[in-house]
Amino acid sequence: MNPNWRSFLESADGVFDGETSELLNFGDAAAELLVASRQTVLVPLIHLGLIEASGEEAKAFLHSQFTSDINHLAGGQAQHSGWCSAKGRMQASFLAWRSGDSYQLALASDLQEATQKRLQMFVLRAKVKLTSLTDNTILLGLSGPQAGEALAAAALPCPAEPMTTAQSDAVTVIRLDASRFIIAAPESAKAELWQKLTVKARPAGVPAWRWLDIQAAFPLVTLATKEEFVPQMADFEKIGGVSFHKGCYPGQEIVARTQYLGKVKRHLFRLNSQQALKAGDELHSPDNPDQACGKVMTAAPSPTGGYEALAVVQSNFSNNVHLGSREGPLVQAAAVNPA
Repeated sequence: MNPNWRSFLESADGVFDGETSELLNFGDAAAELLVASRQTVLVPLIHLGLIEASGEEAKAFLHSQFTSDINHLAGGQAQHSGWCSAKGRMQASFLAWRSGDSYQLALASDLQEATQKRLQMFVLRAKVKLTSLTDNTILLGLSGPQAGEALAAAALPCPAEPMTTAQSDAVTVIRLDASRFIIAAPESAKAELWQKLTVKARPAGVPAWRWLDIQAAFPLVTLATKEEFVPQMADFEKIGGVSFHKGCYPGQEIVARTQYLGKVKRHLFRLNSQQALKAGDELHSPDNPDQACGKVMTAAPSPTGGYEALAVVQSNFSNNVHLGSREGPLVQAAAVNPA
């Protein structure tokens, strides 16, 4: 994380975890979660990194590597995408959008360095340049009923439709859904943007945004879940992250076979638990003694108490799920996309 950005957030009363450097809150974690569920919050998305792909062959390169149809990602649009191993398992998930002739790729910060390095191995002689923008760009999450007013107060455009973008000078606004936006801006603009956006939005820590991701059923792949899931296990195709009408990409044969043979036994579920949950936690069922029946993708404290999460769970065991072991605490699981 850019130390200047961290210092700025600390000066704004941001509280960081001493071990993980997670931005926990701005003084009152419980109140921030309640505000996130009802009102408007502004969250520094320091859990995300940003890679830029530029060059005259950037589009063709990304299209040949990613699960989505990058060839049809037009200016003013955003797209979910994934990068799979040869076995069809997701190595990373992205929010991708165009910025002029280049492509911006937001992904989990704990995967950014390794993902960029591995992607670079496949560039070979293609005219593509991969650049980390994490240190000179800030990502802000804005959510709530007054999000549009907050953008207007900061003299920023408001994209009209979900998964579209709008630009003002060097700042890009990406609309995720009816009330959530991501703002990508130069690090040098942090103070001015923060001052203007917080007129209408309350600052909140990253757990508030993770909780919002859970409500939106957005399955972010992190280091804890790297290469754990075929995209359909995380219902990734249901948010437009997989195209079944494009050419080859790593793992494409397995992803396509999984889709057309209908052999997906694991799907995305929302969990409720009185015990703390975190990405990578294994889930077990007494009905399935041989192996784990699921894994947590993302988790956060709940505004109403306890914890909530998104997890990939084997559907036929979802009525009897326990945390950590077959004898662990019982967890309530509800399918995000019921069959």
